[in-house]
Amino acid sequence: MQKKLFLTTVICVMCLHIGAQTLARDYKGSSNGNPISPCVFCADPTAMECDGRLYVYGTNDHQQYLVNGKTGSNDYGSIKSLVVFSTDDMVNWTFHGTIDVGKLCASWGWRFAASWAPSVTSRVTRHGQREFFLYFANSGGSIGVLKASSPIGPWRSPLEKPMIDSSTPGVAPCSWIFDPGVVVDADGKGWLAFGGGDPQPTGSNLWPGNSRIAKLKLTMTELDGSAVNLPAPYLFEASELNIMDGRFVYTYNTSWSERSEWNSFAGRGNNPSPSSCSMCYMVTDTPLDPDSWEYRGEYVPNEGNFGMGWGNNHTHLQKFEDNYYLFYHSVLLEQSMNTGASGFRSIGVDKATVNESTQTINKMTLTKTGVSPIRSMNPYVKQQAETMATSGGVNYEDFTNISNVPNINTLGNDASENMQVKMRPGSWTMVRSVDFGTNGAGKLSLSAKGTGRIEIRLGRNNSASSAVVDLSASSMTETTVDVDPSVFKGVKNVYFVCTSGDDVKFDAWQFTESDPDVIRPLSVSETATQQEFFGPDGRLLPAQPANGLVIEKITDAQGTKQVRKRFVHNSGK
Repeated sequence: MQKKLFLTTVICVMCLHIGAQTLARDYKGSSNGNPISPCVFCADPTAMECDGRLYVYGTNDHQQYLVNGKTGSNDYGSIKSLVVFSTDDMVNWTFHGTIDVGKLCASWGWRFAASWAPSVTSRVTRHGQREFFLYFANSGGSIGVLKASSPIGPWRSPLEKPMIDSSTPGVAPCSWIFDPGVVVDADGKGWLAFGGGDPQPTGSNLWPGNSRIAKLKLTMTELDGSAVNLPAPYLFEASELNIMDGRFVYTYNTSWSERSEWNSFAGRGNNPSPSSCSMCYMVTDTPLDPDSWEYRGEYVPNEGNFGMGWGNNHTHLQKFEDNYYLFYHSVLLEQSMNTGASGFRSIGVDKATVNESTQTINKMTLTKTGVSPIRSMNPYVKQQAETMATSGGVNYEDFTNISNVPNINTLGNDASENMQVKMRPGSWTMVRSVDFGTNGAGKLSLSAKGTGRIEIRLGRNNSASSAVVDLSASSMTETTVDVDPSVFKGVKNVYFVCTSGDDVKFDAWQFTESDPDVIRPLSVSETATQQEFFGPDGRLLPAQPANGLVIEKITDAQGTKQVRKRFVHNSGK
């Protein structure tokens, strides 16, 4: 009976073909790494490594997109939350949902306006505990701070008001008090840069006078002394800080202003004037000494930003596993969707070439292709459905705990392991570079609820199904099916395609590795071209025995050699 059931499953799996339903469009492109999310508008990235994962935070442009009814222009005024993603391979990104900053800062009253452009860091206290701090632009008039004990929260506001505003010593005059960039040095001391906007009345295009840097107290929620001017030529916004080989590296976005004053800048060196809205950087040993900063030029020229025109950008330079990566935003996803909306940005990442000893950032070009995976995904541990490289027909509001009513956020202020992805006929998700190993996978367990069908396809979303999971459960249920190890073997791109059901909530998946020594019948995909038979004691047999346990060495039609055990009954059938 078990043998018949197994054969029926395999035959059905191998004979299923593409359904008649239309598959949802892939706006990102399955071979592209950028943007990191195929369905969430987000911008102004920052990043932080924790326990082998890279966490990326950004402005929640998607909240404004929903307020606008998925049309019109982004004016940022309704953005009161931040998004969180993480990865360990740089191509498959887990969406952790949103941080409801408006709810966290409700005690501020009228002082809270919006949440943009986060910057995040952590430090270890003298008691050995790791604390996480997230700074954000409260619109353009002040800077707030959140605190947590993990990179995904729960977050809280340690203050009853903004941390920095125009009354903070050393800040005024500053056109825009926003775009914080934080770093912690080797001594555990925190530093924060911020500021931007049009030039001060006493300033000029070359020296707008709006950039500030300050040292933080050990609490990380208060300045240790006054902020000081950071003389950044043609500064407009997007301050960020790094430390390389003990030196401070400040990055920023330049303005649209004309560059006629460039030759009057004695510190320009051999650098040409930066292009409009390019990313530039400066270096120093003593950040509170304005005269110590050395201008190094631009590292991302403005090349149209994927058709964004002469738009500004916001970058974050992040080291992860001995390589540097540049995070930024573009309108790639918006342009591909072509809904008529404008100004809704998406976070991208490309590999950067950095010399830490000389604090040199090589000039780079932003790409759609993005980065290659730094490791393969392990299918034999539980993976969340909200982890994906790309998808089709999955929307931001289709993640449970994310409401399509923009002023309602049911997620809370920490990431949820109970997030699920809503699937409907034709919708799908994909994970890249999944390594099933040489033994292959023998089973798939998929956690979901609802009534419908999810097909697993390899290589392309319109490939023939390699496995099928039929669902019929009113609560979250784990369904396990047999899969063919000869198919689920090696490194694959894996698609989860919903072919029926409008109420399917997909939560998680996990494969079980096949044991080549397990006793199982010969599957239809493993027809042997060469065979040798051995007894249980390892002795070579002259022919296949009529009955009993046999160890069989085979070479299949593809030339793959395998060893397995199986029972032979009567004629071996």
